[in-house]
Amino acid sequence: MARRTTRKKKTKTSTPTKDSKAKSPPPGRMMLINVMTGEECRIAVLDEKEKLEELYMERASSASHVGNIYKGRITNVEPSIQAAFVDFGMGKNGFLHISDLHPQYFSGDRRQSTENVGRKIPRRDRPPIQRCLRRGDEVICQITKEGIGTKGPTLSSYISLPGRYLVMMPGMSRLGVSRKIEDDEARHRMRDILAQLDLPRDMGFILRTAGLDRTRRDIQRDLNYLLRLWKAVNKRIKTEKAPTELYRESDLVIRTIRDIFDQSITRAIVDDADTAERAREFLALIMPRSRERVEFYDGKEPLFHKYGVETELEKIYSRHVSLPCGGSLVIDSTEALVAIDVNSGKSRQHRDAEESALRVNMEAAEEIARQLRLRDLGGVIICDFIDMRAEKHRRSIERSLREALKKQKERAQVLRMSRFGIIELTRQRRGPALSRSVYQDCPYCSGSGLAKTPQSMTLDVLRMLQLAINRENIHAVTVRLSDSVAHELQNRKRHALDALEQGTGKRIVIEAKADVGLDHVEFECHDQEDRQVTFLPSVSTALQPIAEPPAPASP
Repeated sequence: MARRTTRKKKTKTSTPTKDSKAKSPPPGRMMLINVMTGEECRIAVLDEKEKLEELYMERASSASHVGNIYKGRITNVEPSIQAAFVDFGMGKNGFLHISDLHPQYFSGDRRQSTENVGRKIPRRDRPPIQRCLRRGDEVICQITKEGIGTKGPTLSSYISLPGRYLVMMPGMSRLGVSRKIEDDEARHRMRDILAQLDLPRDMGFILRTAGLDRTRRDIQRDLNYLLRLWKAVNKRIKTEKAPTELYRESDLVIRTIRDIFDQSITRAIVDDADTAERAREFLALIMPRSRERVEFYDGKEPLFHKYGVETELEKIYSRHVSLPCGGSLVIDSTEALVAIDVNSGKSRQHRDAEESALRVNMEAAEEIARQLRLRDLGGVIICDFIDMRAEKHRRSIERSLREALKKQKERAQVLRMSRFGIIELTRQRRGPALSRSVYQDCPYCSGSGLAKTPQSMTLDVLRMLQLAINRENIHAVTVRLSDSVAHELQNRKRHALDALEQGTGKRIVIEAKADVGLDHVEFECHDQEDRQVTFLPSVSTALQPIAEPPAPASP
């Protein structure tokens, strides 16, 4: 009897273990949402192996305006570049090119109220922009790309309102299916469902990838939401005066959940209670069964540290990226393009040089696509792979890079690898790179990464001193500069300073400052009555060769 009782107890104790395993979250992708209220929001998407896959970041001081709709006024039309500049109330004027001008703004017989989805009028068939727009005209526009540096945002008069499953495009006609849905049978099936919807006139719709295999009822519900939204926007178009904002995109959390949250994401962990509740409420509207996937994290260890995301972020801002095989990437961003160099490093696993190069290049192709997404790099990108002799190996690297970039929502175009091992590609850019929101240009080197040596600065200061000391209205000069440059002047160039003072009969004072950079120079000049005199030496003057100082006057 005792033995039977013991066995029953063991059976009972094993039951909660099975239950606990059943309750543990299934393996899948995770979304981590880190919020600093009123300051910053960061969202990281991890794959099944908890490796950083996507990163989104937005700060309150530099919130994204992409997707916002405005009623603007034309301030200038430039026929030379076939573009117009639009004041839409943001300080910087927006840039509107003729290729982004809807046919409803065309002049004469070319004016059209609608245009087919995915069938924009070619650039060569569009009228000159000076015949379509004039200064003072009002235009409804949407920001498609944030301004970079001194450039203003890029605008388009093709308006699009994204929903969960559909994208509404007022002023367009016909229906479309996202290009990322490549299966022909699925495309035809979804087109049939779209044709059954109660669609308004003069409206174009594109089915998003999230709408694949959704029921007609789900898509109709999303359609009704977009119609109510456009009705509110259209009402403001008729009543508000330009320049004004008509529609503002949702914040980063709602935007990201709407665009990328799907069945593959099994958990969404949020470290802010209010944000977690907003995420649940939004999911209750678009994906009611997924509401319970949102978890509130209140641990003492920061969320990104717990899952190792902070370590990955530090690698994102580094020039060097290590590869598992021992190779590495070196990523350099310039104003014109991004250069990526692939190095073999310590990779010596194969005796054959061709096989070793192929292995490193295959890993590099996957990592390049991942780094472009994480760093949000765009524009022209040059990838210098390790040279390979076999044509089939070069083609395999091209295919691997194309397939990796195809998974991303930003459009990319990849050219064939040259015989020098270089692949050129372009990637859609919607704003400045991620590093620009975290770092700023060095105030000492102006972002070049280079600073003049103390010896070079000493020669420049001597040239400027020679210019100042020979002016008639200047009697005394005080120069304030860094410690190292001052030490160089007062010791190794003391004879040159003495020669200038004796040859002109004027006084030179060198003052060292400990808290300034090597290139910092301050000139303070006074006349004979000790009144301050303005002296602004030009750079071109400072670069002239040093003339021999005048000989001291004979007694």
